[in-house]
Amino acid sequence: PQPNDHGFNHWFSTQNNALPNHCNPWNFVRNGTPVGPLKGYASGIVTDEAIHWLREWRDKSKPFFMFVCYHEPHEPIASDPRFEKDYPSDDPSYTAYWANVAQMDASFGRLMAELDKQKLRDNTFVFFTSDNGPARTGFHPHGETDGLRNKKGSVFEGGIRVPGIIRWPGKVKTGATESTPISGLDLLPTLCSITGQQEPADRHLDGTDISGLFSGKKIQRAQPLYWHFHAASGGRQVALRDGDWKLVAAIDAPKARQRAGIAVEDQRDIKTAKLGQMELYNLKADRAETRDLASVEPKRFAKMTAQMKKIYAGVQKDTPQWPAWEFARYESQRIQWPPFRGARKVEPRKPKIPGDFRSNPLLKRP
Repeated sequence: PQPNDHGFNHWFSTQNNALPNHCNPWNFVRNGTPVGPLKGYASGIVTDEAIHWLREWRDKSKPFFMFVCYHEPHEPIASDPRFEKDYPSDDPSYTAYWANVAQMDASFGRLMAELDKQKLRDNTFVFFTSDNGPARTGFHPHGETDGLRNKKGSVFEGGIRVPGIIRWPGKVKTGATESTPISGLDLLPTLCSITGQQEPADRHLDGTDISGLFSGKKIQRAQPLYWHFHAASGGRQVALRDGDWKLVAAIDAPKARQRAGIAVEDQRDIKTAKLGQMELYNLKADRAETRDLASVEPKRFAKMTAQMKKIYAGVQKDTPQWPAWEFARYESQRIQWPPFRGARKVEPRKPKIPGDFRSNPLLKRP
């Protein structure tokens, strides 16, 4: 399925990562048609598309929904030298990584400025966030969690706690901070609420309308926040949060055999495996998740265990079964990696299969 199959009337995207990296990508697709080689850096290219859509392609008589996803600072990283000069270091990966964050930030700033220019600021709800904590890869082992445990791919806080910034003049107080934890799953019911739409009635929604937080009210959840990743790192694959308390659990199954492809054995385990060892943390007192309080708080532990098992069973019931599929490693063969791994210099690695605009029969020569 493509974005238009999910209701978008205009889309501009890559399958996953920009190739060969963020610089001069050649794998963008617009509304199903490959665009071909582009000049510039990924976040700037995405912002240019978004601004052009706002100016020329949207129906200005109607409200709009725009979902803008930036590649930066996801691998494979490539940063504009004008941002790299602000992060001097003997470690080239440090310079490249933080310049990449600044590159994305500058592009998002241009998009916000365009909303102001079109006098859309006061009646546009903007929500900025990330999908996970820092990856800290072998090429760029950077990214800040401020002491939280673990990183991307984990259900510990370093993997799932990310920034959330809202701009909605007149509705959300400028400079205000809110410590109530929310989830990306809260966006759908919240957007339905603030736009006066009915929530979908043909499915269970895990999220909650959080619009009350904008006016200082508390929110009431029908179920606690829940995370579930069968291939998670760190020895725990499921997490449940209720207020300041968080329960994490292992899935009693072998380690996931595939993280990119699909293995029949993994599909079986996802549908049938039971929950295993659990730990309980108070995040207000122990945000780094270092002290397991399961034995100290037996009643709370029992209550949250029952809640987790109920949601876990529901997820297992609703999870589809996918046929076995071998990942072709399409992208990895086409990436241009930098001549370093962290602070260590390495021989440049050219893509095994370089992008060739002329070899694509769907494209016209520029």
